[in-house]
Amino acid sequence: MKIKNYTEVTEFILLGIPHTEGLETMLFVIFLFIYIFTLLGNFLILLAIISSSRLHTPMYFFLGLLSTFDIFFPSVSCPKMLVFLSGRSRAISYRGCATQLFFYHFIGCAEGVLYSVMSYDHFIAICHPLRYTVIMNPRLCVVLAICTSLIGCIHATVLISLTFQLPYCGPNEISYYFCDIPVILPLACADNSLAQRVGFTNVGLLALALFFTIIVSYTHIGIAILRIRSAEGRSKAFSTCSAHLTAIMCAYGPVIIIYFQSTPNPFLDAVVQILNNIVSPMLNSLIYSLRNKEVKRALKRVLCDSNFNSLN
Repeated sequence: MKIKNYTEVTEFILLGIPHTEGLETMLFVIFLFIYIFTLLGNFLILLAIISSSRLHTPMYFFLGLLSTFDIFFPSVSCPKMLVFLSGRSRAISYRGCATQLFFYHFIGCAEGVLYSVMSYDHFIAICHPLRYTVIMNPRLCVVLAICTSLIGCIHATVLISLTFQLPYCGPNEISYYFCDIPVILPLACADNSLAQRVGFTNVGLLALALFFTIIVSYTHIGIAILRIRSAEGRSKAFSTCSAHLTAIMCAYGPVIIIYFQSTPNPFLDAVVQILNNIVSPMLNSLIYSLRNKEVKRALKRVLCDSNFNSLN
């Protein structure tokens, strides 16, 4: 995609997290630990899914895709944030800023679509168990995975086109720790009202539409679970969905707070964005590794095999 650059601005300055002056060293240590833990946790889940033939099912195929997104999503903003928290340059190039914004919305949107796909997968597994392998066949899984990425790409392309077709001629200081639409558009030297309206509508309506599909799927799942007579059956069905529901709450909670707050609060926005960008991907790895017995077994086998091989 070619970005039309009408501006004299060649770089932006990231001012960082609001109201955290003097806390850079502490924040650097905290976010570095979270980032490493996130990469390691999601990599281990991927490794467990790939290495265990028992996990070669649609449910774990989509979980592996989610872990892949959770490796790349924090990598959009965290490395640059760690750089300036360590006392190095806060500058980010014009194209670097555009790239950061594109991949933030691309991966974020794709992950949101994936949550809806995973909800549909759980709906088929619980409401139509005898037809599950027929409906969720490998071809459909691949098509859904491609559509997930395609929707994310289209969404991000629309947003970045609207944002960076505007001229930027100064100032170039971004009062945030990464490039996002709400903090970039005010720096434009032209009317940005169209970009603001379309951007807010695009993000808001897409999030609501995806959340609605999740509610529909889980409404049917809830009704099906209540119809199960045995307590053991209900418990097993609920445990299948509990990890996914927890991950959805972690993902959609910050989005709802940011885009539907009555009065913008820069510090609250930054905290919520950090929860969404950095903490949520780490929590996903914990949620799916601790609450899913099959993943825990596969992880134990992977770790035991690696320890055995190292001893030999």
